[in-house]
Amino acid sequence: MNIIRKSILIGFTVLGMAAAQAQDVAPQNKPQHSQKATPEQRQAKMEEMYAKRQARLHDQLKLTAQQESAWAAYQSAVKPAPRTGDRPPRGEFAKLSSPERLSKMIEKTKLREGQMQQRLTALTAFYNQLTPEQKAAFDQHSMRGKHGGWGGHRGQRGHGGQHGPDMKRG
Repeated sequence: MNIIRKSILIGFTVLGMAAAQAQDVAPQNKPQHSQKATPEQRQAKMEEMYAKRQARLHDQLKLTAQQESAWAAYQSAVKPAPRTGDRPPRGEFAKLSSPERLSKMIEKTKLREGQMQQRLTALTAFYNQLTPEQKAAFDQHSMRGKHGGWGGHRGQRGHGGQHGPDMKRG
Protein backbone atom coordinates (compact mmCIF):
# COMPACT_ATOMS: atom_id res chain seq x y z
CA MET A 1 0.00 0.00 0.00
CA ASN A 2 2.80 2.41 0.82
CA ILE A 3 4.31 1.93 -2.61
CA ILE A 4 1.00 2.88 -4.31
CA ARG A 5 0.63 6.01 -2.18
CA LYS A 6 4.22 7.03 -2.86
CA SER A 7 3.73 6.45 -6.59
CA ILE A 8 0.56 8.54 -6.62
CA LEU A 9 2.22 11.28 -4.57
CA ILE A 10 5.24 11.32 -6.89
CA GLY A 11 2.93 11.39 -9.92
CA PHE A 12 1.01 14.40 -8.60
CA THR A 13 4.25 16.16 -7.71
CA VAL A 14 5.61 15.64 -11.22
CA LEU A 15 2.33 16.88 -12.75
CA GLY A 16 2.38 19.93 -10.49
CA MET A 17 5.96 20.74 -11.42
CA ALA A 18 5.17 20.30 -15.11
CA ALA A 19 2.16 22.63 -14.80
CA ALA A 20 4.23 25.24 -12.96
CA GLN A 21 6.95 25.04 -15.59
CA ALA A 22 4.34 25.39 -18.36
CA GLN A 23 3.02 28.56 -16.68
CA ASP A 24 6.55 29.99 -16.54
CA VAL A 25 7.14 29.22 -20.23
CA ALA A 26 3.73 30.40 -21.50
CA PRO A 27 4.25 34.14 -20.96
CA GLN A 28 7.55 33.96 -22.85
CA ASN A 29 5.76 32.56 -25.89
CA LYS A 30 3.26 35.43 -26.00
CA PRO A 31 4.10 38.35 -28.26
CA GLN A 32 5.63 41.21 -26.37
CA HIS A 33 3.91 44.57 -26.65
CA SER A 34 6.94 46.64 -25.81
CA GLN A 35 5.91 49.34 -28.25
CA LYS A 36 2.64 51.01 -27.39
CA ALA A 37 0.70 52.91 -30.00
CA THR A 38 1.62 56.54 -30.28
CA PRO A 39 -1.08 59.19 -29.90
CA GLU A 40 -0.90 59.75 -33.65
CA GLN A 41 -1.48 56.04 -34.30
CA ARG A 42 -4.43 55.96 -31.89
CA GLN A 43 -5.87 59.07 -33.55
CA ALA A 44 -5.50 57.50 -37.01
CA LYS A 45 -7.18 54.30 -35.80
CA MET A 46 -10.08 56.26 -34.30
CA GLU A 47 -10.51 58.25 -37.52
CA GLU A 48 -10.50 55.03 -39.55
CA MET A 49 -13.13 53.44 -37.31
CA TYR A 50 -15.27 56.60 -37.48
CA ALA A 51 -15.06 56.68 -41.28
CA LYS A 52 -16.08 53.02 -41.52
CA ARG A 53 -19.03 53.58 -39.19
CA GLN A 54 -20.20 56.62 -41.16
CA ALA A 55 -19.83 54.76 -44.46
CA ARG A 56 -21.91 51.91 -43.03
CA LEU A 57 -24.58 54.41 -41.95
CA HIS A 58 -24.54 56.07 -45.38
CA ASP A 59 -25.07 52.70 -47.04
CA GLN A 60 -27.90 51.77 -44.66
CA LEU A 61 -29.74 55.04 -45.26
CA LYS A 62 -29.74 54.66 -49.07
CA LEU A 63 -29.72 58.41 -49.53
CA THR A 64 -31.15 60.05 -52.61
CA ALA A 65 -29.21 62.54 -54.70
CA GLN A 66 -31.17 65.38 -53.08
CA GLN A 67 -30.16 64.19 -49.61
CA GLU A 68 -26.44 63.95 -50.36
CA SER A 69 -25.79 67.66 -49.78
CA ALA A 70 -27.53 67.47 -46.39
CA TRP A 71 -25.41 64.38 -45.59
CA ALA A 72 -22.20 66.23 -46.50
CA ALA A 73 -23.17 69.22 -44.33
CA TYR A 74 -24.05 66.89 -41.46
CA GLN A 75 -20.75 65.00 -41.79
CA SER A 76 -18.67 68.17 -41.78
CA ALA A 77 -20.47 69.40 -38.65
CA VAL A 78 -20.26 66.19 -36.63
CA LYS A 79 -16.82 64.91 -37.56
CA PRO A 80 -14.80 64.65 -34.36
CA ALA A 81 -12.02 67.19 -34.14
CA PRO A 82 -8.56 65.69 -33.73
CA ARG A 83 -7.11 65.96 -30.26
CA THR A 84 -4.88 68.97 -30.11
CA GLY A 85 -2.96 68.17 -26.98
CA ASP A 86 -4.35 71.24 -25.24
CA ARG A 87 -4.86 69.22 -22.10
CA PRO A 88 -2.44 70.36 -19.39
CA PRO A 89 -0.13 67.76 -17.93
CA ARG A 90 -1.64 65.89 -15.01
CA GLY A 91 0.92 67.29 -12.60
CA GLU A 92 0.07 70.89 -13.49
CA PHE A 93 -3.65 70.29 -13.01
CA ALA A 94 -2.91 68.86 -9.58
CA LYS A 95 -1.02 72.04 -8.65
CA LEU A 96 -4.13 74.16 -9.11
CA SER A 97 -6.33 74.97 -6.16
CA SER A 98 -9.71 73.25 -5.90
CA PRO A 99 -11.65 76.32 -7.11
CA GLU A 100 -9.24 76.73 -10.05
CA ARG A 101 -9.62 73.05 -11.04
CA LEU A 102 -13.40 73.27 -10.85
CA SER A 103 -13.33 76.46 -12.91
CA LYS A 104 -11.25 74.69 -15.60
CA MET A 105 -13.69 71.77 -15.61
CA ILE A 106 -16.64 74.16 -16.03
CA GLU A 107 -14.87 75.87 -18.96
CA LYS A 108 -14.31 72.49 -20.60
CA THR A 109 -17.96 71.53 -20.00
CA LYS A 110 -19.17 74.75 -21.61
CA LEU A 111 -16.94 74.11 -24.63
CA ARG A 112 -18.32 70.59 -24.99
CA GLU A 113 -21.87 71.87 -24.59
CA GLY A 114 -21.29 74.34 -27.44
CA GLN A 115 -19.96 71.53 -29.61
CA MET A 116 -22.95 69.38 -28.77
CA GLN A 117 -25.31 72.24 -29.65
CA GLN A 118 -23.63 72.58 -33.06
CA ARG A 119 -24.00 68.84 -33.61
CA LEU A 120 -27.66 68.97 -32.62
CA THR A 121 -28.31 71.75 -35.12
CA ALA A 122 -26.59 69.79 -37.89
CA LEU A 123 -28.30 66.56 -36.89
CA THR A 124 -31.74 68.17 -36.85
CA ALA A 125 -31.22 69.72 -40.28
CA PHE A 126 -30.11 66.38 -41.74
CA TYR A 127 -32.71 64.30 -39.88
CA ASN A 128 -35.52 66.48 -41.25
CA GLN A 129 -34.42 65.52 -44.80
CA LEU A 130 -34.91 61.78 -44.15
CA THR A 131 -37.91 59.62 -44.91
CA PRO A 132 -39.58 57.75 -42.03
CA GLU A 133 -37.76 54.53 -43.02
CA GLN A 134 -34.42 56.34 -43.12
CA LYS A 135 -35.15 57.94 -39.74
CA ALA A 136 -35.80 54.50 -38.27
CA ALA A 137 -32.51 53.20 -39.70
CA PHE A 138 -30.65 56.28 -38.45
CA ASP A 139 -32.16 55.91 -34.97
CA GLN A 140 -31.26 52.23 -34.87
CA HIS A 141 -27.70 52.95 -35.97
CA SER A 142 -27.19 55.75 -33.45
CA MET A 143 -28.45 53.62 -30.55
CA ARG A 144 -25.60 51.16 -31.01
CA GLY A 145 -23.12 53.68 -29.68
CA LYS A 146 -19.61 52.70 -28.73
CA HIS A 147 -20.44 49.72 -26.55
CA GLY A 148 -23.29 47.92 -28.27
CA GLY A 149 -26.09 50.24 -27.19
CA TRP A 150 -26.84 52.55 -24.35
CA GLY A 151 -26.62 49.67 -21.88
CA GLY A 152 -23.46 48.29 -23.44
CA HIS A 153 -21.32 46.21 -21.12
CA ARG A 154 -22.15 48.07 -17.96
CA GLY A 155 -22.40 45.98 -14.88
CA GLN A 156 -19.77 43.50 -16.00
CA ARG A 157 -16.49 43.40 -14.17
CA GLY A 158 -13.30 43.64 -16.07
CA HIS A 159 -14.61 45.74 -18.94
CA GLY A 160 -13.57 49.33 -19.06
CA GLY A 161 -13.66 49.76 -15.32
CA GLN A 162 -17.43 50.04 -15.28
CA HIS A 163 -19.30 48.65 -12.35
CA GLY A 164 -22.97 47.88 -12.01
CA PRO A 165 -25.00 48.95 -8.98
CA ASP A 166 -24.60 45.58 -7.35
CA MET A 167 -20.82 45.43 -7.75
CA LYS A 168 -18.31 46.92 -5.39
CA ARG A 169 -15.32 48.89 -6.55
CA GLY A 170 -11.98 47.66 -5.51
